[in-house]
Amino acid sequence: MNAETAAPVDLSLPEAFLLLATNDNDGKPEIPVFALRTTLAGAILGELEMQGAIELQGKHVRATGATPKTELRRELEAIRHKSRLHTPKRWVSMMESRGEVQRVYEGMASRGIVEHAGEKHLGFFRTVRFPEKDHAPEAALMKKLQAALAVVPAGQQVPGSTPVPAVATDGKTTDAAQPAAKAPDARTLALIALLQAAGLFHKLFPSADRVWADELAKDYWPARAVEDELRMIRLAEEEAPAL
Repeated sequence: MNAETAAPVDLSLPEAFLLLATNDNDGKPEIPVFALRTTLAGAILGELEMQGAIELQGKHVRATGATPKTELRRELEAIRHKSRLHTPKRWVSMMESRGEVQRVYEGMASRGIVEHAGEKHLGFFRTVRFPEKDHAPEAALMKKLQAALAVVPAGQQVPGSTPVPAVATDGKTTDAAQPAAKAPDARTLALIALLQAAGLFHKLFPSADRVWADELAKDYWPARAVEDELRMIRLAEEEAPAL
């Protein structure tokens, strides 16, 4: 299908991240499974914030009282009815799971974006993968990301972050964006921050500016929570006694 002529497909942050983090052909993750699950949890928090359902107040995540129409109702209700407030990192830790990944895959499969593909072991299906079925949504997403990376306007930021300087993909800082350039939207910048936190951004865009991407991930609180959780996971693995 031609991505330029196909009808646009709206992807949530979790869907967009998972689509980019999955191999098109075999449906396997392009990053370690623990990083996939952790970043997806951060993407869920990011999506709920984009919808106005949650916000960061001080060091804790709070439900706003808004009730947007969302497929993340289960996750929102968990935040809304938790007796204690938690930090973003704590919510990432609690939400990261195989079940959350499966639910997002299933949602995309129901829309024909990916498809079920079972792997057999000794004649039994042991693993379900989700290779790409319709390339148009990912192609459109990549085109949008590439356009955003062509020039980053001065002061462009995602909600909850501090403004970043204008940075072109050649790594040079500029005073302002090119007049004809369209400023990347907050959702696109949020996705870039999450991809960077997952360690996937520079696999997809090896020539993009690392300093800007690092700053964006650091200043966007869901991505920062992902980085903090991944750091703790890796530290625990390093300290685990060898068997």
